[in-house]
Amino acid sequence: MLIKCYGAAPQGIDAVIVTIEVHAVPGFEFTLVGLPDNAVKESHERIVAALTVNGYNKPRHTLTINMAPADIKKEGAAYDLPLAIGMLTAEEEVKTALLGQYLIMGELSLDGTLQPIQGVLPMALAARKAGFKGMILPEQNAREAAVVQGLEIYGLKNLLEVVRFLNETQAFEPTRVDTAAEFANHAFTSDLDFSDVRGQENVRRAMEVAAAGGHNMLMVGPPGAGKSMMAKRMPSILPPLNLEEALETTKIYSVSGLMARRKERDGMSSALIVQRPFRSPHHTVTDVALVGGGTNPHPGEISLAHNGVLFLDELPEYKRSALEVMRQPLEDRKICVTRTKMSVEYPASFMLVAAMNPCPCGHYGENNPAHPCTCTPAQIHRYMSRISGPLLDRIDIQCDIQAVPYSTLKDTAPGESSEVMRERVIRARKLQEQRFAAYNEAAKKPIHSNAQMTPKLVREFCQLDAASDKMLSYAMDKMGLSARAYDRILKVARTIADLDGNDSIQIQHISEAIGYRSLDREDWV
Repeated sequence: MLIKCYGAAPQGIDAVIVTIEVHAVPGFEFTLVGLPDNAVKESHERIVAALTVNGYNKPRHTLTINMAPADIKKEGAAYDLPLAIGMLTAEEEVKTALLGQYLIMGELSLDGTLQPIQGVLPMALAARKAGFKGMILPEQNAREAAVVQGLEIYGLKNLLEVVRFLNETQAFEPTRVDTAAEFANHAFTSDLDFSDVRGQENVRRAMEVAAAGGHNMLMVGPPGAGKSMMAKRMPSILPPLNLEEALETTKIYSVSGLMARRKERDGMSSALIVQRPFRSPHHTVTDVALVGGGTNPHPGEISLAHNGVLFLDELPEYKRSALEVMRQPLEDRKICVTRTKMSVEYPASFMLVAAMNPCPCGHYGENNPAHPCTCTPAQIHRYMSRISGPLLDRIDIQCDIQAVPYSTLKDTAPGESSEVMRERVIRARKLQEQRFAAYNEAAKKPIHSNAQMTPKLVREFCQLDAASDKMLSYAMDKMGLSARAYDRILKVARTIADLDGNDSIQIQHISEAIGYRSLDREDWV
């Protein structure tokens, strides 16, 4: 007897359909093939225990189970349920009529209870693409899978319910999620607002420019100046996620196993991530944790920040190797992790917001007699040299930040709100969408903001008049800027012009963009 049922194996942020073939002949042996890892091999003991607890006899046949395709590594306990169903079908406890119509995944407890799994959204998308009618999985994962329209999603509690469903002895209602309502019910809300910020008008302006163009940003200033405070408020002025971005972001969190632990305000598991991520890893983070990888590759912090913000506080304290590995994803908006037996690609289109002190003690350049800088020029140079020039070239906006005086701190009048700033950012982004619409129709890698412009698009959309060109030429010679920094200045100037609603880049836009290259000045040690 040959039985077939179907599961799925995550590959990057996508999934591949896995066919589980069960061949039964008289005997008492069990063989599992198809490149399973140890967790999958251990499923036999879990399954036998679950079957026994739920009143089924131990398998009375020699079972040979093949998990195809055999060249893809099968990992984790999520295959418990399809393997158990295949074994029960071979023992004629489950009918075969519905097996080919549903993708089945779930981890089994020893009492037959279904436990949540990760990577459900990519599995559901793969199931729809492969033409399955629906999906059977643990009830904790049902809402996440139900985001995919055109599939019947049945979230069940235990093995017995799955058997009853497949044998058509008990009816169950499929889980449904209204994606539009999901967006509406979880519209952007945040307790973090720029109205809480006192002073720092120049930094607020720089952050608005960064948000409007999707530019990477570095803040340099003394401790307590508000760098972290303002960085945490960056998502509040970014445009809301669209459906495509939300699905892609959710897929990353799904394969990372973070969706099951993510809770909404009402205590229910989130079906879809509708707010831009904000990730802030500690400076002790490892290279693999930051960029992704491992023996069994998983997304790193740069991918978890996809379509959102990656905040690196105390930038020079991060390992040099971790920062250098991040250079290529900043350009390509993706990270490719290659291992001996597999290669996976994770998206990494994020805004980098970084913060650092100007020197080891943190008080260089601060006009405060109470906190004089005690660092020597050599110490400051070594401190700044922890960040390589190529990485700095990839940061469009470098902004000085000074401590806020007491007179400003005690001011009770609220500053400009994030909502007002976000409206200006959205208007600028709409101009960019219109500008790149013709290009994106034929492009394999669409462009959504000025920061993502290719050199060809920079030449096309960042034309300068004579006065602006003269100013930029002088700045390039005086500051010794690289060709990459030249492109960055033009991109930032284009964004500033968009915020002003101007079709052309004018001299004031170039002047402001040059001012955002603070670490390129001669007065830095």
